[in-house]
Amino acid sequence: MSGKSKYNITFDDRDLDEQEECEAVEVREGDNGGRQKWGRQIEFILSSLSYAVGLGNIWRFPYLCYRNGGGAFLIPYAIMLIVCGMPLMFFELCLGQFGREGPITVWKICPLFQGIGYAMFMISFYIGCYYNVVLSWAIYYIYSSFTHTLPWTSCGEEWRSEYCKEFNSRNCSLNGGIMNVTGECIFRNMTTEEEWDTLNTTTSLLKSPAHEYFHNHVLDITDGLHDMGGLQGNIVLALMVAWIIVYLVLIKGVETFGKAVYFTATFPYLILIVLLVRAATLPGYMNGINFYLTPQWDKLFKASVWGDAAIQIFFSLSPCWGGLITLSSYNKFNNNCYRDAFVVSIGNCLTSFFAGFVIFGIIGFMAHELGLPVEKVAVQGAGLAFVAYPEAVARLPLSPVWSILFFAMLLTLGLGTQFTILTTIITTITDDFPALRGKNFKWALLGACLVMYIIGLSMATKGGMYVLQMMDFYSSTFSALMVGMAEVCHWNYCIFCIILQLHTVIMYAGSLPSVSL
Repeated sequence: MSGKSKYNITFDDRDLDEQEECEAVEVREGDNGGRQKWGRQIEFILSSLSYAVGLGNIWRFPYLCYRNGGGAFLIPYAIMLIVCGMPLMFFELCLGQFGREGPITVWKICPLFQGIGYAMFMISFYIGCYYNVVLSWAIYYIYSSFTHTLPWTSCGEEWRSEYCKEFNSRNCSLNGGIMNVTGECIFRNMTTEEEWDTLNTTTSLLKSPAHEYFHNHVLDITDGLHDMGGLQGNIVLALMVAWIIVYLVLIKGVETFGKAVYFTATFPYLILIVLLVRAATLPGYMNGINFYLTPQWDKLFKASVWGDAAIQIFFSLSPCWGGLITLSSYNKFNNNCYRDAFVVSIGNCLTSFFAGFVIFGIIGFMAHELGLPVEKVAVQGAGLAFVAYPEAVARLPLSPVWSILFFAMLLTLGLGTQFTILTTIITTITDDFPALRGKNFKWALLGACLVMYIIGLSMATKGGMYVLQMMDFYSSTFSALMVGMAEVCHWNYCIFCIILQLHTVIMYAGSLPSVSL
């Protein structure tokens, strides 16, 4: 059927079905190795949530909250979420969904800013290399927990040092004393001023069995970056297991990735609820919670608090890493990405807040057991996940069970993020080289995994912890802020161009004579 308008413009019904024809072409291209799509929309939401909710929600946010004013920190955190995090997430979801490209090729819409895509790719690459090393530690701890008695409950002969002590100083600390290296409680009136200062210095060097186990057995850490030592066989093997898991989950792209997130996105919440219930029954739980939430309003006047809130939003929601663009590039063109950005960002921040009740509940119990203030026990990062928390778990009945649950939660949290990181990397590569799609996809994925595994071996050495900390500091903090600033500049540049073009059109139209049709 065809027709003619009064302005002599011919048309037919094929033009009216252009969108349907384009969608049919997309399906045919997908059959021939083209871009895939999410099987169901819930898979995209769960993937985005699993990507955003990671290890930082467990070992970084609660510590930042207490250090920066407790409950008062939630004010700058919420403001940074609304002002920075959510708009950037919405922008990246829109960009990826519209362009249906990876973080580099999508910038063909404005080649001037294509360097942003390369920066995103490199950030994801560096993070992906060291992220699986942290997961290998979790895998090794899970393996070590399958025993009747956890190995870090006492100072083992193979890894103990002269500073390893395994006594309980609670009663001594509560009475104002200090327990010496022999386990004797010494009070200030029993010694001279010099002897008391010497005793304080000596006891500050003492390390718990959990601390010694992580640093001297798991890491066997050296004195510095100048001494890398040899490879840690257990970590090398655990790192290989981590990369095999990632490879098998992503071997068919988003088809298998979308199914895996049903587990990786929901299992951590189940474990957090179980741990919260257990922590609430322990003595000292409320001391930890009060310490976590008690507001210190004077901290709001410090610029560093607002800076920490901004960095945590970037670190937690993970904009500017390229993952959000990648995930949304597999969406349908008309998907409601505004809704998705709101759900994922709010869900992620609520998860961080909720995790604090679990972490500081256990820390409160630990402080109660040791007879120390909560601030003496509260730490962040690897020290929380692999020292403080295992030490607290070791004091619980059925400690191996709680240890397995905790490290299984860490593993699934990390895998959820790592899946998206590697998907970002392989999507960027296959978008630049379309021949690697389809049947060649699994070989491209295998090559990426092997390269990143080999790089990760540098962090599986005895001095690898220093390399990991260096890569973490330079790849995932201020670099993401700089990329975010560049994205905002691009956003403003596009708006300026649109306004300029509209102004030109209006001026040009105003200079034309009127024509009656």
